[in-house]
Amino acid sequence: MADREENELWDLYTKDREKTGKVHRRGDPLKEGEYHLVVHICIFNSKNELLIQQRQPFKKGWPNMWDLTAAGSALQGESSWQAAEREVAEEIGLKIDLSNKRPIFSINFIHGFDDYYLLEQEVDIVSLHLQEEEVQAVRWVSKDEVLAMQAQGIMIPYWFLDKLFEIRNMQDAHG
Repeated sequence: MADREENELWDLYTKDREKTGKVHRRGDPLKEGEYHLVVHICIFNSKNELLIQQRQPFKKGWPNMWDLTAAGSALQGESSWQAAEREVAEEIGLKIDLSNKRPIFSINFIHGFDDYYLLEQEVDIVSLHLQEEEVQAVRWVSKDEVLAMQAQGIMIPYWFLDKLFEIRNMQDAHG
């Protein structure tokens, strides 16, 4: 896994989210004015529960912590939705179709753009194939459960975690 990650190539973007035509190798420092694309996918079920994953203890970032359904950087040549589909397939073995979806929101961070996809899908977690190099467990959680996990320090501290549930419900109301 480390070799694969170290060999990842990302497209670079301007601050206005336009591709520069340059690529970047994961792990190398980004220069000022260089940006890359990250995606997060949040799968909810009809009970308004969020599917979360627990990261492996040997992961560099947030080891052993619980995280959203799937996440990662877009690889060279990938669109946002293609990266999101690939990350879900790689990390939890689930095929999804986002070809006609846009991110619900995007957050700018110091060296990039982070697109968030929220979708509803009934998933039997027993049938998932977890990527051993990244994911050790998955589970469904309610809003109260995930916020309690965050308060306990075992969920990655997304500042907007409670809002994901509100956005998801507003998405249903607005079609």
